[in-house]
Amino acid sequence: MSIRYLIILAAALLCSSLAVAAPANPVCIVPSEPDGAFQLTCELAKEAIAATGDLPQPIVLERMPGGVGAIAFNVFTSTRRAEPGSLVAFSEGSLFNIARGKFGPHDWTDVRWLAVLGVDYGAVAVQDQAPWRTLPDLVEAIRAAPRSIAIGGSGTINGRDWMRAASLAKLAGADIRTMRFVAFEGGGDCMAALVGGHVQVCMNDAATTQKRIDRGQPVRLLAVYARDRLEGKLSGVPTAREQGFDIVWPVVRGVYMGSDVSDADYAFWADAFRKALAQPAYQNLLADNYLQPSPLIGDELIKFVREHAASAAKEREPL
Repeated sequence: MSIRYLIILAAALLCSSLAVAAPANPVCIVPSEPDGAFQLTCELAKEAIAATGDLPQPIVLERMPGGVGAIAFNVFTSTRRAEPGSLVAFSEGSLFNIARGKFGPHDWTDVRWLAVLGVDYGAVAVQDQAPWRTLPDLVEAIRAAPRSIAIGGSGTINGRDWMRAASLAKLAGADIRTMRFVAFEGGGDCMAALVGGHVQVCMNDAATTQKRIDRGQPVRLLAVYARDRLEGKLSGVPTAREQGFDIVWPVVRGVYMGSDVSDADYAFWADAFRKALAQPAYQNLLADNYLQPSPLIGDELIKFVREHAASAAKEREPL
């Protein structure tokens, strides 16, 4: 056996000994009540990673509702900072709330941002039998009697869904302080209230709303807050822009990890998501869930979060 061969063999054995094993008991934290966009994010992560074969067992979804993500963020910046197998779902609203200090004393640097799985868009949902057939119809109704229409959304006053509702009220020329906003823990709760007739409008997202329509729920989309019409079944839904209201509101959906996760474990997940998101089957998975591709992983996502945090910190709250 030659010395050159022995050197190559030794190098291969060394590399294999340094390879990071797949984490045991992988979980994705859904930081809200069931059937909302955070759950969709974790389901995407589970299915995408399963297709790579990098994990010996599937990702399990773990629910941790509270504060539209605040409870989970505080847990993973304190007691669960170093878990190599735990991912936490986040959205554009999460980034905004963290940057504005709404999630407590920790900031965006206190977790490890891992991957964006796709992009959704804000949307305006009403009951299928609602009297408003277009967004201008709804805006006119708000203008005429703002207290007569209950608008639901995730979060609280000055949160992202509230701001979407306020943008409509302002375009209607109504005083946003007279707007009836009903706060929910997540989009799933809001949509359940809409179907039950407890609110008349939900400031929700296009993907999760369309999935409910697919299941036969009696709701309808008046508008999506995208720059141009989306594809597939959503192609029939007009944008707010084409109805005269210049509102574009993309919503990233992704996962982060605790700040004390090792570089090696973080790299394992980053590599797994790079592989997963590059597969042609993943594009079909996105399309099936009405999401748009936006593969931001590792340093690219950190740069995005940094810029978003700087912008959100400067943003003036309406109230």
